[in-house]
Amino acid sequence: MTKTTKTPDSTFSIAPMLDWTDKHYRYFARIMSTKALLYTEMVTTGAILHGRGDYLAYNTEEHPLALQLGGSNPVDLAACAKLAFDRGYDEINLNVGCPSDRVQNGRFGACLMAEPELVAECVDAMKQVADIPVTVKTRIGIDEQDSYEFLTKFIETVAAKGCDDFTIHARKAWLQGLSPKENREIPPLDYDRVYQLKRDFPKLNIGINGGIKTLAEAKLHLAQLDGVMVGREAYQNPYLLAEVDTQLYGVESDIISREQVIEKMLPYIEAHLKAGGRLNHITRHMIGLYQGLAGSRQWRRHLSENAHKPNAGIEVVREAVVKMQTTAESMQD
Repeated sequence: MTKTTKTPDSTFSIAPMLDWTDKHYRYFARIMSTKALLYTEMVTTGAILHGRGDYLAYNTEEHPLALQLGGSNPVDLAACAKLAFDRGYDEINLNVGCPSDRVQNGRFGACLMAEPELVAECVDAMKQVADIPVTVKTRIGIDEQDSYEFLTKFIETVAAKGCDDFTIHARKAWLQGLSPKENREIPPLDYDRVYQLKRDFPKLNIGINGGIKTLAEAKLHLAQLDGVMVGREAYQNPYLLAEVDTQLYGVESDIISREQVIEKMLPYIEAHLKAGGRLNHITRHMIGLYQGLAGSRQWRRHLSENAHKPNAGIEVVREAVVKMQTTAESMQD
């Protein structure tokens, strides 16, 4: 193995979100923040080892980039970790937080919290073959197993096998009775429990996830913890990312404008179209760029109504900008 250059800085990261954080979204996000740690969607070991597509494909511009794996077989996870290492990923993250039925049936995701020894074995197997950080994203508990003692036993067991980086979704997961969407909203957030975890395990890198909507909130968490992971807000209101580098990393630079973001996306879109892709594969991730601004509805509507058409090109994006700006100007008159 070639020695990895360095551990990626996880001060701020964008959560792995199925069907959302694909390579097109990640390229878009990277234009706004050079520092944020990006995660792939969760990819199962079965898809990587037996699927027909290239589930490890990404754009080189996306670094720093972490691959999130779903699985519970140490041999399969090690094989995928080796492939990811060889492909140049900066981190491998094991999903121990997803509560969906499909994931449970595959014996991975949040249900693995009940098997800390197996998780530790999985981490160890991946670390043996990949000289990049192997991290774990988990919950604060599952079903009735939601005591602080249950959480600390899990952390202790997995950390003993060399995992020193955990991202904690500050809600427990109900494995029966709630949908994945409900599991992101109904179980109450318990940030204090994650803060306590950092106090009790000061040598571990502890990040937090769940319900974080602003960079001001992120700063409050970073006063107690090592990292903040933002999910839905970073997708639905992506321009939030434009100030991550200056506010959270202390980078002195001008804030990129929304129009500059679009101009930087156009060559990428053109290359995608030239390769036979569809415009809406990319623009669906850009819908929220003008969220909260006058004329944003026109931007969303024009993209939604036209980007899916077979011959749609970058002119659709330019037209959407003009419609948005025209509406905004008329509202100011």
